[in-house]
Amino acid sequence: MKILAILSLFLSLAFSAELRYFMQDENSPKFSQNYGDNGGKFALSDGVKIYYETYGKGDVIVVLHGGGLGSMQEMGGFIDELRKTHKVIAISTRGHARSDIGAKPFSLKQRADDIMAVLNAENVSEPVSLLGFSDGGYAAYSFAVHFKDYAKKLVTIGAGEVLATNKRFVFNQNEWQNYDAKFIAQQKSLMSEPHRYDEFLKMYEDMWNGLVINKEIFTRIQAKTLIINGQNDPNSHLLTAINAYQSIPNASIAIIVDTSHACFLENFDAVWAVVKPFLK
Repeated sequence: MKILAILSLFLSLAFSAELRYFMQDENSPKFSQNYGDNGGKFALSDGVKIYYETYGKGDVIVVLHGGGLGSMQEMGGFIDELRKTHKVIAISTRGHARSDIGAKPFSLKQRADDIMAVLNAENVSEPVSLLGFSDGGYAAYSFAVHFKDYAKKLVTIGAGEVLATNKRFVFNQNEWQNYDAKFIAQQKSLMSEPHRYDEFLKMYEDMWNGLVINKEIFTRIQAKTLIINGQNDPNSHLLTAINAYQSIPNASIAIIVDTSHACFLENFDAVWAVVKPFLK
């Protein structure tokens, strides 16, 4: 038992020593430190623990990572820059890493409630800006709809219009492990209930297979919004980003040429060049 305990501690330390994001390799961007397992805090949202980390001082900006294969670490470039001028609140989405799964089905309204729970835990009472990638971008939209008085500015990346289609999302742990087994193992090591990982994937799958995010939602967003999309994004196709831009009353759009879904990991300088002035 003692040997097993020592081995468990060793593995925990090994994983926490260098966090990785999905499909990270030796040529991927590196950040000033680990994000996602760095002595953060927990907020209770409907009885579920939501993990978050805070950095810097100034106006609050909430940073929201992608879903499923997303992690706080992938947003490291933004956190490194934003913490110089803002108070950054980076949240691990429900079911991801240190944030618990809970028992209720996932929804974007739930995402918005989780963000509000974190803001309440930090005693934030003023309107905030939000920067979200993919699933995190849709969470930002949801927050701006359900808590419109608290949403000042939105930056969304890879989060265009989503319409009802015959396509069904299928999230398979074995398939994901074939792409990046180290990332999956590390994420499970951070979870309080790693035995529920397949259940988490099914809950996430069910949410996306029933999701519609269209003009009816976009027209309700009052916050000033910057929509960023990779030119060759296979998930948030260019036309869906343009449709979102045309539907949100106070929106602007930036297309990052020759990039895919995580355009900020491919060309951070180009993305930051439009994000920085927008947030001033």
